[in-house]
This record gives sequence, C-alpha cells and structure tokens, in this order.
Amino acid sequence: LGRSKDAVAPAPVGQPAPGAFLKAVSEALCLGPAVVISPSLSGMYSLPFLWCPRPGGAVAWVLLAGSVCVSPLQTPTLIVYGDQDAELGQASLNNLRHLPKHQVLVLQGAGHACYLDKPEEWHRGLLAFLQQLE
Repeated sequence: LGRSKDAVAPAPVGQPAPGAFLKAVSEALCLGPAVVISPSLSGMYSLPFLWCPRPGGAVAWVLLAGSVCVSPLQTPTLIVYGDQDAELGQASLNNLRHLPKHQVLVLQGAGHACYLDKPEEWHRGLLAFLQQLE
C-alpha cells in the first residue's frame, strides 16, 4: 500500500525470524495445516515457523536450493536443487540429508533457481511428493 519502505523486518538479514512472525501470518489468514515451501535462504523464516507449535502444524516442508543446516525435524521434507547449482546444490543436500523424513529431487540441467529453470519437472516432483503425504 505504498509503505513498504516503512515496514520493519522481523529480523536482521541473515538471522532467523522469530517463529511467531509466520505463525501470526498463518493465523491471520486462517491457513490451518500447511505445506511450507522455502526457496533459497527463506528457510530463515520457515524453519522457526516449523519449530513453533501451532494448531494444525505443518504437513510438510519443501526446501528449494537452500543451504540451511537444521536440527532433526520430523516434518516430511522434500529437498530440491538443480544439478548445475555449483554454489548451494550439493552443499544443501549435504547439510540436510540427516533429516529423518526427507526425499530428494534433483532437477537435471537446472541452476540455483531450479524451479524456474525446469518448471515442468519441478511441478511433477512437487505434486508426486504432495500426493504421497498422509
């Protein structure tokens, strides 16, 4: 509404946002259980939210081309990256492969913004992951 420059970020750049931030957004929008999709380093917002208890909880987490290192999370997780992402692709997988309920989707011929490079493959992989959730 023309006041974006006046908005205060919930946390400094590079620091995790308080879990209450996205919790409040989710509750204000009456979202209920959600699949949280985190492109790149937006995990700084989504991870605190995933750890924050809330009614309905998160059904699943989809991490796109990120390198966030997390403690064990029991939420089903889809780790997505492009095989041409030289900076964060394999590093992301190495940081996240310890998650107990994870799956991996590697988009061949895609870079860091793999979902933009290979939209059809991204959508097919995402839908397959969502369809197998309980």
